[in-house]
Amino acid sequence: MISPFSQRRERLMDLKTQRESKAVQRHAAGTCSGCGAVVEKQALANAAYVCPHCGRHHTIGAYLRLSLLFDPNSFAELDEHLTAPNILDFPGYEEKRKSLRRSTGLTEAVVTATGAVDGQPVVTAVLDSRCFMGSMWVAVLETLTRWVVHAATPGRRLRIFSASGGARMQEGILSLMQMAKTSAALARFSKAGGLYISYLTHPTTGGVTASFASLGDITLAEPGALIGFAGPRVIEQTIGQKLPEGFQRSEYLEEHGFIDQIVPRAAMRETLSLLLRLHRKGGASHG
Repeated sequence: MISPFSQRRERLMDLKTQRESKAVQRHAAGTCSGCGAVVEKQALANAAYVCPHCGRHHTIGAYLRLSLLFDPNSFAELDEHLTAPNILDFPGYEEKRKSLRRSTGLTEAVVTATGAVDGQPVVTAVLDSRCFMGSMWVAVLETLTRWVVHAATPGRRLRIFSASGGARMQEGILSLMQMAKTSAALARFSKAGGLYISYLTHPTTGGVTASFASLGDITLAEPGALIGFAGPRVIEQTIGQKLPEGFQRSEYLEEHGFIDQIVPRAAMRETLSLLLRLHRKGGASHG
């Protein structure tokens, strides 16, 4: 990793250490929220936070995901300091943002970067659910829109890892407007011949699902991810019926053709590398 990425990761790790050092000393293991098994924290970290017993994919931050994807020394973050003011003067919004910045080390809920996977350049954006549940708002979608345009330069491809609770109530209609803005940018990107790979993680809901997350040329998902517009409880209350088992989970959606393939975290880099090779000029190389 190049220096800026290493420095940013180091700062985030320092924050995490400060928050959890005492807890880690008392509890060397945690309980998997999927199967209830006791898992050593170090073992879970070594497995990229996938439970070795049930395969549950636990939430990971944007920087960790990028470090699992990019070649060493290829990471360059884009728009690291881009943010938006409290346009609607929503009460308590600024204080909440400052608190989340301190606890997560994130400026906003999206991290966008250029990098390479097996030497293949690609623009990658990752929504981080630890910050306002990765919700859409002006700064996040402005960042995405700017780099959809950047990705259209020769030799660039675009990947977006979605994880979101939907639109951000603190920005009201300004947040909802970003659905159209990002969709229009992706339409121009597609018309110019760009490749957009959409990778859905847990959860991907609301306006993100209704816009850019569902517009990929290729749509992938992590196992067990909740994907949909409204949540299953809301749908059941609205229609007065019980939903099918596993409804809105990635396995159900793959079976019904909404996504192309479920890709476990361990196979994420290899799969994306293959897709990039297949879609470059001349197709995949042999060997």
